[in-house]
Amino acid sequence: MQFQTLMFMTKKLIVILSILAAIVPFAPAQQHALPGKYAGSNTVTIFDSTGVYVEESGLSHIVNHRCVMMYTYEGCAAHSVVKIDYDPLSAHCDIERVLVHRAASGATDTLVWPGREGNLPVYDYIAPARMIYWGASQKMVEVGGLDLHDKLEVWTYKKGYTYALLADGQQGTAGLNATFAALPDNDDRYVPPMRGHYYDIVPFWSHQPVQRKVYQLNILDSKKLQYEVYNGKLDIGRRAADEAGRSLYTFTATDIMPLKREPRAWADNDIQCKLLLSTSPDWKAKSRWFYGVNEDYGSFRPTPALKKKVNEVLKGAKDETDSIARLTHWVADNMRYAGISMGAGEGFTLHSADMNFTDRCGVCKDKASLLIAMLRAAGFEAYAAMTMAGERIDRIPADQFNHSVCAVKRRNGQFEMLDPTWVPNVRELWSSAEQQQGYLIGTAEGCDLMETPLSPAENHYLRIVGHSAIDAQGTLTGTLTVTAEGQSDASVRSVFSARQSEWAAKLEREFLAIAPTAEILHVSHTDPDRYLEQPVSITYRYRIANYATVNKDAVVFVPLAARGIFARAMGHMAFDLAPETREQPFSDRCSRLVDIRETVSLPFAPKQLHYPMIDGVADPVASFGCGIQLDGATLSFGEQAVFSKRRYEAADWPVFRAVAAAQKQMATTPVILTK
Repeated sequence: MQFQTLMFMTKKLIVILSILAAIVPFAPAQQHALPGKYAGSNTVTIFDSTGVYVEESGLSHIVNHRCVMMYTYEGCAAHSVVKIDYDPLSAHCDIERVLVHRAASGATDTLVWPGREGNLPVYDYIAPARMIYWGASQKMVEVGGLDLHDKLEVWTYKKGYTYALLADGQQGTAGLNATFAALPDNDDRYVPPMRGHYYDIVPFWSHQPVQRKVYQLNILDSKKLQYEVYNGKLDIGRRAADEAGRSLYTFTATDIMPLKREPRAWADNDIQCKLLLSTSPDWKAKSRWFYGVNEDYGSFRPTPALKKKVNEVLKGAKDETDSIARLTHWVADNMRYAGISMGAGEGFTLHSADMNFTDRCGVCKDKASLLIAMLRAAGFEAYAAMTMAGERIDRIPADQFNHSVCAVKRRNGQFEMLDPTWVPNVRELWSSAEQQQGYLIGTAEGCDLMETPLSPAENHYLRIVGHSAIDAQGTLTGTLTVTAEGQSDASVRSVFSARQSEWAAKLEREFLAIAPTAEILHVSHTDPDRYLEQPVSITYRYRIANYATVNKDAVVFVPLAARGIFARAMGHMAFDLAPETREQPFSDRCSRLVDIRETVSLPFAPKQLHYPMIDGVADPVASFGCGIQLDGATLSFGEQAVFSKRRYEAADWPVFRAVAAAQKQMATTPVILTK
C-alpha cells in the first residue's frame, strides 16, 4: 500500500477509505460471537487502525478507522456519543463516517456519511474546562441507543498537532493529528512548532480488549525516523522508499487485553506497551528549540514594575540561596493557578513576564516564566525546563512532557531545579514528590535529558514525641508533639489549608482519629504563614479516660505515639500489605523517615515487660527498628521507619511491605507490664 497526496476535500473521503481498507479489513457485522476471555468487558474493539502521512514541513495527517462491539449495557451507554477532542488553534478535526451494525436485525444504520440522506449533525462544542481555559473543542455525534453485540464503526481525520503542555496533566503529541488533504495556505498554523519534525507517542494498551491495532506511518526517509517499542513487542514492517523517497512503517498488535493494575502501580505508559517515534536527532536538539522559541518570543523580558518587585522581595536577603528561595516562593504563593489562552503559540510558548506579572495567574509554564524573568532581573542565569509529572521520560526524543519548571545556574556552575507550581506553602524549592523524574532544560547550546536525584529520607522526617502518664484508673494524660520537614511537612501543614476558622476542628479530627474518646485540653502550633522560618510543629495536651487496662497486677496499653497520628504524612501506611509479592513497580509520595518516641509514667514499677517481638529490617530500600525500655515506673518506647525512594521496583516490595507491616503492628499491639 502506498499513501498519496490528495486533491483537496472532494477526494479526501474516498482515499481515506481506500487507505484504511488496506490497513485492516472490516469484520462482518454478523460475526459477533466472542470468546469467554472477554467476559466482564464492557466493549471489545474489533480493530483500531491509524494511518499517518507526514509532509516535508512536519505537518502530519491522520485517519483513524475503528470498530467497537458493545458487550455490556454500560458499554452501550458509554458509546452513545462519539466524541473527539481537539484544539482549533493547532488542529483540524472531522468525524467522517459513523455506522451502527445492529446485531439483532443485521441491519446497518448510517448516522454520518457525506452525500447520503439522513445524516445526523456533527456538533462542535467548546470542551468543558476547569482552571485551564484554552479554547479546546469537541466534535460530537449523538449515536443514541445501542444494544448488546451492536458494532459502532467510526472514521475520523485530523491534521495539526497538540503540544503536550497544552494538556492539563495529559500528554500530547505533535504528530497525532492528520488528514491527507493538500496543504492550503492557511494550514501553516497546523505545522508543529518544531518545524520539519514529527514525533508521536502511541499507546498499544487499552482499558478494554482490542483484537487488532495497527499504526501506519508514511514519512520521508530524509527525516531519519527513530523509534522504540517499550514494555512489550509489536509486529513491525517497513516498505522501502518509493520514487518520492517515502517509506511506509507498520506497527501491529493483536489481542490486547486490559492490564489488571496493582495498587499504586506506575503510570500505564511506564508499564504497558507503547511506541515512541521521533525525527528529532536527540534531546539536545529539542533543548535548543525550546530555548529558541521562548527567547525569540521574549517571554522573560523584565519590566520596570517587575524589577521593582524583585528589589522589594530581595531586600535583606542573606545570600544566593536565600535570594533564590525568596523569589521562588513569591511566585509560588502570589500567582494563582488558572490558564488563559494567549492565542497562537499557546502550550509551547511561555507567556511574557509582563502578562504574568500583571495578571498574576497562569499554569505551570507561566509560573516558571515569571520566576525565570524575576531571577534574571536579580542577576541570575535562569532557563525554562520541561518535565513529565507522573511518568518516565524515555530516550527517544518524543514529546514526553506535561509540566514546565525552571532551572537556575548557581555560582558553582551547577543547575538547581525550581518548581513554583508545586511548592506553595512547601519549604522545598523543588518538590521531592518529583524526585526520580526526568527533565530537559532549554539552553542555547542544548542540554541532554537529566533526572532529578533521590532526596534522602531524613530530609522528609515525621517526628512524633509523646510524654504521658497512666494513673491507677487507666487514664492517660500528657502531650503529643508532631514535627515534620520537607514533603512530610507539606502533608502535615495541609491541615491549615482550610479557612482559619476551621483549623481547630481539623486539628481535633487528626487526634481523634487515633483516640476517639480523648479530651483535647489544648493545641498549640507554629504559624502556618511563616513556613519558611521553621518546620511545622503541633503539640496536643490531652486526657483520655480508660485508655489503659490497669489492675493490681498489670498495665496494658498501646503507646499513643505509635498509633499513627497524621497518617496523611505516612503514605506507606495506606498500602494494602496483604499481597506477599508484586508484578508491577509502584510509587509512594516521597522518601521519608518516621521517628516515634514516647516516655510513659506508670502507676507502679513493674517487674516484667511483655511487648511485640518485631524483627528489625536493615536494607537500602527500607529499614525498621524499635525498642522498649523499662526503668522503674517509667517506660521508654521508640521506633524508626525509613523509606529511601519515591519510585520502587516490584522486587522492592517484600522489604517495603515488611517495614510498613512492622509499623502497623507496633500501632496495634499492646505493651503488657506485670508485677
